[in-house]
Amino acid sequence: MLADAAVYGISLYVVGKGALKQARSAQVSGTLQVILGLGVLFEVVRRMIFGSEPESSLIMAVGLVALLANVACLMLISKHRDGGVHMRASWIFSTNDVFANLGVIISGALVAFFGSRYPDLIVGSVIALIVIRGGFTILKDAKKTREAVVST
Repeated sequence: MLADAAVYGISLYVVGKGALKQARSAQVSGTLQVILGLGVLFEVVRRMIFGSEPESSLIMAVGLVALLANVACLMLISKHRDGGVHMRASWIFSTNDVFANLGVIISGALVAFFGSRYPDLIVGSVIALIVIRGGFTILKDAKKTREAVVST
């Protein structure tokens, strides 16, 4: 959630500023997303090696609260998702968060149903890959915008 706040703060800061600053903002957002995804992947590997006992009800409760917050954010920025590259980055970031939240809720239900930690590890891995992919999408978009600005 700290990464979300940072991305929203950066995106708001560059509203009304030039396209180059917006592209730099998106680049920071994409980098944060990739770092976040790698952190999730690291945590999955750590839990796989050292074990974990996920609490299904806690997983689902936190996932639901985060889902509600992220859906609210998506509704707020939906009108601007086709705006500058910084707003597209916020949209991608938030959309990935919604998918991650849904995955967390499903993971909690599967952990409860099967009585196993493996659904948590599998869903965590999928979430990490989605987040990393989103980060690279943002970075690619930011690079394209930067190159377009510099060439004009």
